[in-house]
Amino acid sequence: QVQLVESGGGLVQAGGSLRLSCAASGRTIINNSMGWFRQAPGKEREFVAAIAWDSGRTAYADSVKGRFTISRDNSKSMMYLQVNSLKPEDTAVYYCSVRWADWAWTKYDDPGQYHYWGQGTQVTVSS
Repeated sequence: QVQLVESGGGLVQAGGSLRLSCAASGRTIINNSMGWFRQAPGKEREFVAAIAWDSGRTAYADSVKGRFTISRDNSKSMMYLQVNSLKPEDTAVYYCSVRWADWAWTKYDDPGQYHYWGQGTQVTVSS
């Protein structure tokens, strides 16, 4: 089992920045890709960013490319999402997730590939 706890969300004005954190505990996650997803009210959960187990590969949704940066520190069992130049449309609950399969990368944008999820952290961007 893996437990995930997100933090760092909040209320910010458009153009502002936040750093979201995800703390993992329980089973080691050093062999597992991780991802950030978000869900706005009335919308389906959508892919934001993913990072491979060794940080060798990253991927981003087109809507956040150039503004968001994903990273991880396996020595601390942590994953981060630096979110810059925030827009009102970025308002959502942000979830971190871990894939079940070791060393898996393909279909990184498919939430069905992720087995463990945190409870989410709210990001609200005011215009």
